[in-house]
Amino acid sequence: MVRVAKGWTQEELAKRVHVSRQTIISIETARYIPSTKLALKIAKCFNKTVEELFELEESDFDPDSG
Repeated sequence: MVRVAKGWTQEELAKRVHVSRQTIISIETARYIPSTKLALKIAKCFNKTVEELFELEESDFDPDSG
């Protein structure tokens, strides 16, 4: 996990991107998909692309998986 490798807590990342720690937890546990704007903010914090940080699951392409 990039955040841990950087030595940041969930709280530190949350403050950097102006969200709650609970939002970071939800993103990290795949319970919440961040908006494009938030994903870009997080990627910028780590000097990474959105694609490097977030993966799409096969079901994300299935319109019936809803």
